[in-house]
Amino acid sequence: MGMSLPGLRSRANAIAALPPLGLLTLGALTPPDWDVTLHESPAVTDDLVQEILNDHPEVVAISALTASILDAYELCDRLRAEGLLVVLGGLHVTACPEEAMLHGDAVVIGDGEVVWTDVLRDAERGRLRERYQNTRPFELGAAPLPRYDLLGRATRPRYTVQTSRGCPFACEFCGASRLLGAFRTKPAERIGEELDAIKAIDPHATIELADDNTFALGGAHDELLDVLGASGLKWFTECDWRLGENPQVLVRLADAGCVQVLVGIESLVHEASGMGAKRASIARMMDGVRAIQDAGVCVIGCFIIGCDGETHESIDRLRAFLLDDPCGDVQLTLQTPFPGTGLRRRLEHSGRLLADRDWSHHTLFDVTYQPDAMGVDELQSAFNGLLGDVFDRVGHDRRRSIRRALWERHPSLRRETT
Repeated sequence: MGMSLPGLRSRANAIAALPPLGLLTLGALTPPDWDVTLHESPAVTDDLVQEILNDHPEVVAISALTASILDAYELCDRLRAEGLLVVLGGLHVTACPEEAMLHGDAVVIGDGEVVWTDVLRDAERGRLRERYQNTRPFELGAAPLPRYDLLGRATRPRYTVQTSRGCPFACEFCGASRLLGAFRTKPAERIGEELDAIKAIDPHATIELADDNTFALGGAHDELLDVLGASGLKWFTECDWRLGENPQVLVRLADAGCVQVLVGIESLVHEASGMGAKRASIARMMDGVRAIQDAGVCVIGCFIIGCDGETHESIDRLRAFLLDDPCGDVQLTLQTPFPGTGLRRRLEHSGRLLADRDWSHHTLFDVTYQPDAMGVDELQSAFNGLLGDVFDRVGHDRRRSIRRALWERHPSLRRETT
């Protein structure tokens, strides 16, 4: 359904084509006497398995998000049956290491950069341990230049650069904010080197910052904006609505190349724990949205459906709001209890997780728990209906018109019409 709606199709395609930054970074940390190849695939196929086997690897490193972790486990099992050593890592594995150990020769818990050379050294000696866990968070100042060359010759719709890791907030539903340690930022000089490397591949690249909450700490962020602006590249990031109350950043945002920001508004009426300073009235948040867009930067308003207290009436109110809201684009997802989150712990403790919904249902578009005020099928049907109304052709065209009007004022987009 989502791929048939014009308002969802382009964003889904862009996400699917994002380079796997974590694996490119591990590739850069691999000693020069190792050969490295990268294999990307939307599914586990015989061709993928054979492609990997043809490289005769000593070690295969696999990373996957929760919704695709069962496919990753299948790939692990098939490669191990062929006698290959398999190492698993990523957010899901960090949250569920015991589960992952059933399918890998080793698992990496936490920041992979800290232990990757240990993994390879132990593999060379035939002494691979079952688990590797960093004893300290990885300092982003030590981040290597990712192996963008592993992506091949074809350019990507967007390239990923990480300027910070984690988030200072602890929103109950967020699976990324605390699993990998405290909030950290990368030095601007290092960011500039990565941008230069991407420009060497594609001089007109668009950058997606792989941050959980850029500008989260407030302040002017002059060094970051300087290096992004000097690159001459367009970029997109995720932040919270408080950006709209930060005039020091707003006055420079468009000139620095920012064209879009995804802003977590979350809900018109329901509040999640752990949001801290992100928590505010919808009126204040929308004032922040308008301020960002007045600066010539499009806001993708992000809303979560299915929080406790959600009813047909609250979804209808959201529908009416979204059919006339000021955002240049919208993202709608279902509340999803990802492993490692406070939300999952709370729903598990109260017996509300659905036993028949495995990890493949954790897509942000499937109900995986018992809502407190609606039936499971009721919530799924109401959500699907909301998607259909908000992302139909009329809604898509209205938001595209908003974006065009915004970008006519943008210094690097005045001539663009899409």
